[in-house]
Amino acid sequence: MELLECRLAIDDLDAFVAELGEIGDRHGVTIQAFDARYVADHAHLDRAVELADRAIDRGENVARDRAVEILLYAAGRRQIDRALEMGVDEGETEAVVLLDADPASETDGEPAQREAAALEAVADLAAVVAEEPTLASSDEPVLCEFFDVTDAERAATDASLGALVRERVALLEVEK
Repeated sequence: MELLECRLAIDDLDAFVAELGEIGDRHGVTIQAFDARYVADHAHLDRAVELADRAIDRGENVARDRAVEILLYAAGRRQIDRALEMGVDEGETEAVVLLDADPASETDGEPAQREAAALEAVADLAAVVAEEPTLASSDEPVLCEFFDVTDAERAATDASLGALVRERVALLEVEK
């Protein structure tokens, strides 16, 4: 899995999503863009990919598209419309773009090479204004609200907010 931390300026969301899809198809990778405010850390997305792939392997996936299934797990929600809140939108956004070699792809090349090539292609898109660290500091109030992490819950544990968010991601598996 590769992550591109960047600032996006999207004029046409549908066109941007189509460009990501074309790059993903060409390189045999799944690409999903997230608003960085809703991503706790790298491990959050790593866990979402792992659980989405497991659901797909078991035939328990909700979405037909792997990118959408990853989004559902990252958001800790089964409803696609609610999970989409975590995605990017038109305008300027601090973002994280996830690129992961699709295990079902028949594209030639090693997964790491395919991911690297796709990463380069995404970074060259006009919508990518700048590559910059977007996961260096998290927006705790936004994360707490989106993932329903209460002050009482945070006071009751010494776990990091990232760990609590990853717990929400894992709980989605249990709540099915």
